[in-house]
Amino acid sequence: MAADAKDPRSSDAILARLMALHPKKIDLTLGRTVDLLDKLGRPQDRLPPVVHVAGTNGKGSLIAFMRAILEAAGYRVHCYTSPHLVRFNERIRLAGELIPETQLSQLLGYCEIVNEGRPITFFEITTAAAFRAFAETPADILLLECGLGGRYDSTNVVDRPALTAITPVSMDHMQFLGETLAEIAGEKAAIQKAGVPSIIGEQSSDAADVIAQYAAAAGAPLHRYGAEWGVSGGTEGLRVRSGATIRQFPAPSLQGAHQLHNAGMAIACLEKLDGFDVGDAAIAEGLTNATWPGRLQRLRQGPLVELLPKGWELWLDGGHNAAAGEVLAAAARDWEDKPLDLIFGMLNTKELSAFLRPVAPAIRACASVAIPGEEASLSAEEAAQAARALLLRARPSEDVAAAIRNLVNDAERPGRILICGSLYLAGFILAQNA
Repeated sequence: MAADAKDPRSSDAILARLMALHPKKIDLTLGRTVDLLDKLGRPQDRLPPVVHVAGTNGKGSLIAFMRAILEAAGYRVHCYTSPHLVRFNERIRLAGELIPETQLSQLLGYCEIVNEGRPITFFEITTAAAFRAFAETPADILLLECGLGGRYDSTNVVDRPALTAITPVSMDHMQFLGETLAEIAGEKAAIQKAGVPSIIGEQSSDAADVIAQYAAAAGAPLHRYGAEWGVSGGTEGLRVRSGATIRQFPAPSLQGAHQLHNAGMAIACLEKLDGFDVGDAAIAEGLTNATWPGRLQRLRQGPLVELLPKGWELWLDGGHNAAAGEVLAAAARDWEDKPLDLIFGMLNTKELSAFLRPVAPAIRACASVAIPGEEASLSAEEAAQAARALLLRARPSEDVAAAIRNLVNDAERPGRILICGSLYLAGFILAQNA
């Protein structure tokens, strides 16, 4: 059931009030989270086994694959992910189901009362609320995604997770995490714990060195892509190596070559997860049934799809950094059957040029939009100027519908339109077209 924003007891109304508690200065610390959790009875000490996931790209997809596989094996799975695309409820999944509106509003209202109006970030108080929900609802495992960084992320209050995982690290959130890849990797690597297996995705040499140094200091055994585990394959299937053993699985349901890595990493995590019996049949079922909206997702219904003439396709992706641009460039290489047109919008805190540069050679034409409802969005003209600097033919548009009409009218033959550049833009599109 959707929340009624006009009802002061609804989750939307409470979330709006919680946003107003934001400290005047963002200082990365665990102090506010720990203080509130203490008042809530330390729910972080009453959780099922935790898989703690950090990294820049692929965290949500990794969790989506792990959840699908574990549920196929019969386990009850909690999940915590961020941000949400359409509704906040998406962030908290209790034993396989999105948290109901009634339970969410009661939980948030209680945390609001306990916090007593003290300054606290939106992510800190909602993470504390999620921990309380996870502690109160029985489940077999919790898949826990870091929101920002790792060292001072509000999720990093679990003293001994069952497993930690670090997906590929790239440049993002530099204003909080550091100006170099090594600095950013250090923030992510700080989730590693003594004696807890640490599964590491594909990394640049700079990031890999820092992660290994932190693991050694913490006493965390490493299980690294390219060393202890590996993955290869394509549409014909997935080959996952663990040591000298190679196993074959179906191709994953999620689109894009990068999802082969995410799927392989999910299997590598499960191999190191003690106390869980996950057979090859469950892995195969989970790989083919996993879903993760807004990531190279083809849209097949809704008013925007209805604007397209025969032969056109509409796709959506929420990626917003240089690594996401590389992912789209790889996808474009597999999409040679049709020209690629882009519709993009981005927050002014992101580096649009770094995102567009990898995929630019594959683009026929593009249109820029402002992200609806986001004060921090680049204007359509600002976004278009950044694209023109890369010698792209970019046309600012009033909205996504206008952008689609412009691209279609200007094209000599049908193409594939990809809406991209922001998870906020992806959420807006999905709210109306999925």
